[in-house]
Amino acid sequence: MTETIFNEPGLFEDGGNIYRLAEELKIQERQVMDFSASANPLGVSKKIKAELRRHLKFLNNYPDTDTRRLRKRLSQYHGIDPETILCGNGSTELIHLTARALNPEKVLVTAPTYSGYERACKKSYELRVMSYELKRENNFEIKPEEFIAAMQGKQNSQLLTPNSELSEAPCDMAFLCNPNNPTGRLLKKEDVKRIAEAAKELKCYLIADEAFIDFCPEDSVIKYAGENPYLIVMRTMAHFHALSGLRIGYGVFPHDLVRRLRKDREPWTVNSLAQRAAVVALQDKAYRKDTFSLLKQEKRLLEKNFEKLGIEVFPSNTNFYLLRSPDAAVISRHLKQKGILVRDCSDFRGLDNSYMRVAVKSHKENCILIRELSAIMNRLR
Repeated sequence: MTETIFNEPGLFEDGGNIYRLAEELKIQERQVMDFSASANPLGVSKKIKAELRRHLKFLNNYPDTDTRRLRKRLSQYHGIDPETILCGNGSTELIHLTARALNPEKVLVTAPTYSGYERACKKSYELRVMSYELKRENNFEIKPEEFIAAMQGKQNSQLLTPNSELSEAPCDMAFLCNPNNPTGRLLKKEDVKRIAEAAKELKCYLIADEAFIDFCPEDSVIKYAGENPYLIVMRTMAHFHALSGLRIGYGVFPHDLVRRLRKDREPWTVNSLAQRAAVVALQDKAYRKDTFSLLKQEKRLLEKNFEKLGIEVFPSNTNFYLLRSPDAAVISRHLKQKGILVRDCSDFRGLDNSYMRVAVKSHKENCILIRELSAIMNRLR
């Protein structure tokens, strides 16, 4: 078990910046093809656009700070108690809010995973962060028994802040991104429930971040959050519903905790249009069906061509792929010159500059990416 310092500057960049690249290339932002952001290739649904147009004239009114209509719809959609639901300015706001309220002493994260967990917990002065490292030879799969052992403070984890006294103590908070970002790997529902039960025995809050679970909804544990006082489930509409710009997410919390969070948060963090869009998104079955149909076709196209180009592709249960190539940094640089952004993964713990993440986009955009990748790989050979 090795030790490293926890705060690194690379943790503050979640993906590509279309605004910066557009300025550098002197092109319009809409001309940038952003494969670094994992939004639904269908874009915002027509039903949501129509709903937003209808409600523009009501923007003079303050939004409902209690998000009553949206929480009612979420309650019906998931079959859960509306009083356990808290909506936020994306799930990121709720992750930060939860970390601040619980003020954990020792936190478990996987490596690699979404860097926002460490970022949220970093504000706790005495915090110790444990890293459970996923293995490339296992396609970065999370092993439930190893994750539980890491929560218990046993083997298979790395202390990211030097403190020998806490190295074998159990964690009091753990983050489980499922499917994991940036690997795209999914843990089955029964495995997550098993981890949640172990967390309950340890009195360790397990935050199951289901940011991409809409792409494999049968494995969500959101219905079980009410049964386990140490299970918290986070969701966002940024990815499946392509609503990143509206910033809308929600979490399901134990009753005592959700009451604390409501008191501690700032008012009006969820704007009126975001609330309206989310309600419509939950009802749009046709959009959901079209999404799965498109992804099935386009994922097959990308996988086939990545392999043909000699780029290592890791299995993914969601709308993006983790790729590996010794020339990843060169590939990324050349694509940028063409106005194409992919996610450099060198700032994820457990990865390096040979990894990149690529989202599944429209057929036209995917074909352009394949064409440009082919040209780059031919020049490198």
